Amino acid sequence: MSADKITILYVDDEENNLFSFKATFRIKYNVLTALSGDGALAILEKTLVHIIVTDQRMPGMTGVEFLEKVLEKYPDPMRILLTGYADMDAVVDAVNKGKIFHYLAKPWDEEELDLTIQSAYAKYLERVELKETNAKLEVSNDQLEFLLRQKLLS
Repeated sequence: MSADKITILYVDDEENNLFSFKATFRIKYNVLTALSGDGALAILEKTLVHIIVTDQRMPGMTGVEFLEKVLEKYPDPMRILLTGYADMDAVVDAVNKGKIFHYLAKPWDEEELDLTIQSAYAKYLERVELKETNAKLEVSNDQLEFLLRQKLLS
């Protein structure tokens, strides 16, 4: 895998959709696929993923349930929900429980999905930068507290 490519995990119980997604985006992105939420969680254990795109309606575990599990252990990847149904309850759950970045209807439009992936990755990079800045501020704060204690003791 190339280090400069965005890594996307696409989860869908329909193999044809996985093939279609991979064929469309494999040149531009590192594309990983899974047929189920459990399969996707196994991939997340071993691989750094920037963006997760998941179908909502899957047997065993819905997209929202999968994204809830993702949040418990892997809060960093940006999450995009796809569904072929106009199911507003699923969308509301995805926003509230799965903390999704974006919702798209199936069948997905290649250009719209690509723009959504680009936007999600930009947001991912902003969050990484913010975490790094906060970590540096914590170190600086600790150093200042130490110096202040030293000054008060002397």
